[in-house]
Amino acid sequence: MNDESAGGAYRIEDLAHRSGATVRTIRAYQDRGLLPRPERRGRANVYADAHLARLRQIADLLDRGYTLASIKELLEAWDAGRGLGGILGLVAEIHGPWTDEKAVRISRAELDELFGGRPDDAAVADAVELGVLERVADRTDAYVVPSPQELSVAVELHEAGVPLSAIAGHLRELRGQVEHIASRFLEFTTEHVFARYLGEHPPTDAEAAEAASLVRRLRPLAQQTVDAELARAMQLFATRHLRRHLGAESAQPDGEDTRTLEIPATTMRAVQSLVGAEGVAAFVAAAAEREVQARTLDHLASNHAKTNKLDELP
Repeated sequence: MNDESAGGAYRIEDLAHRSGATVRTIRAYQDRGLLPRPERRGRANVYADAHLARLRQIADLLDRGYTLASIKELLEAWDAGRGLGGILGLVAEIHGPWTDEKAVRISRAELDELFGGRPDDAAVADAVELGVLERVADRTDAYVVPSPQELSVAVELHEAGVPLSAIAGHLRELRGQVEHIASRFLEFTTEHVFARYLGEHPPTDAEAAEAASLVRRLRPLAQQTVDAELARAMQLFATRHLRRHLGAESAQPDGEDTRTLEIPATTMRAVQSLVGAEGVAAFVAAAAEREVQARTLDHLASNHAKTNKLDELP
């Protein structure tokens, strides 16, 4: 290191070496207003420790996914005395793990053994593409499993007779649907909870800390809601599927057939709470039959009354 940089005064080359940025990048940050201009001493530009700290802040924010435009706003807020602690805490909360699962490492031999002992390169390639497996750098015989639970589900399905290619296809379809649910939940909470933090300027330190607390509270709600609704839907459709395949819904009187009707979900839930999932179809059919009979009786009574009035006319 040059003696000139020993007391916190750096030439641009020394600053680049210390910060890990290139000389070209440092100059680009200056042009965009992200980095203060250096002090001019004679014919040399001299940078200080503050420049080094700023470069490290920028690198950290870039790693967290911020754009240079948003970083400029954050740094301007920080320079104005508003602080970055709360904002970085909010970022850390969002970027942190959203599950309690811990990634594990598995060898290729162990992986093959889990799926019947037969190597299947195509299935492994699908799993890597989907992120169920992650390759280990400089290793061809080992993988990281980000979600052991997801891998365990695939093992159980395969043991039950589901081909690996079908499992991969099902996961692709499911992932698209789940991502849609996640997107809608995010839009919903943004509109009704987080909109007040999303003004023209970055939130204050206190506002960002409050938003981070809300993220911690609301983060599990989406999964809890999906778990409850999935359980309800699985019970409903599994019961219906079983009845159909056992012939319970096809036992109709001779000459009669069935029709599919769309009934509001709220009505279905109300009926299910009264008679249970297994009794929904019979309840709806009985209620419809009862209404038909009541209207038929009303129609007959009305016609009889009209006939009597006509008979009473002179």
